[in-house]
Amino acid sequence: MSFDSTSGSEIALIDAFGAELTARGWRVTHIPAPLGRFDLLATTGEGPYVTLSTHLDTVPPYLPPRRDGTRILGRGACDAKGIAASMLCAAERIRRDGMSVAMLFVVGEETTHDGAHAADEWLKRTGFVSKALVNGEPTESTLALGTKGAMRFIIRTVGEAAHSAYPQLGRSATHALVHLLAELDALDLPTDELLGETTINIGKLSGGVADNVLAPHAEARLMARLVTHGDVVWKLLTEWAGKRAALERTIEVPLVRLSALPGYPTSVVAFATDIPAMPSWGTPYLYGPGSIHVAHRDDEFVEIAELQTAVDVYERIVRQLSAS
Repeated sequence: MSFDSTSGSEIALIDAFGAELTARGWRVTHIPAPLGRFDLLATTGEGPYVTLSTHLDTVPPYLPPRRDGTRILGRGACDAKGIAASMLCAAERIRRDGMSVAMLFVVGEETTHDGAHAADEWLKRTGFVSKALVNGEPTESTLALGTKGAMRFIIRTVGEAAHSAYPQLGRSATHALVHLLAELDALDLPTDELLGETTINIGKLSGGVADNVLAPHAEARLMARLVTHGDVVWKLLTEWAGKRAALERTIEVPLVRLSALPGYPTSVVAFATDIPAMPSWGTPYLYGPGSIHVAHRDDEFVEIAELQTAVDVYERIVRQLSAS
């Protein structure tokens, strides 16, 4: 956590972590990812492997780590560097007993999932055998039965610049955009018995040239959390916008329905993960200490006791899946 590994700037941490894993005796493979970055694969034994995986990138801004009583605070505490630490401790126990296990630490999860896509392409090229993927995200120490998908999209409106004292001489793109966005809450969006409601977040607004000029252009960047196929929501959005705005569909992650294991508490989560980008890594499971409710916040934290419990759980999950 002392490394600033904001998405796109993970190289220093990857280099240091890879060197440390090598020094500990792990076989380390650097998997090329876009922009000169790498994922880290660490293995012991001859496989086939159960792979413990999480991401080493974080959202901005960087927040240095500190310990406060029973908690570790700072960027990545629960999302997901604390998880990586628990996975490493569990894997060290498994290696000590002579079993095969793999750890995969990827970049880019918080943005485009490019590290996960790179790892999946690498596996298909090399024939590496991973029978199961245990992905780590803060699920409050439960096995998630499903995750919502995510679809990013942009709404753009066009106006005609004019002096703001004479609005009848032009047309404001920002005015049109604000009125359009105000209608989102009235849309009849899909629901799912397991995953819940489709939600849409208005993430970023921009437009106009000055406060005394009718805006000639405006745009909003949004993200929908999906409980159906993205095409279903996209059809609703295009019908809603009609000719009033242009829509651009960008990065998308499908929803996932996940496997359970007997004896573990379960949940459903609304956030997206790297799992859909890694179908070749085996049957997926999702588990992690910490709460998504404090991830991405300035007070991000994780309880140390929960990290320690996660070591036991990750070890138990790997042993169960290895034996099956």
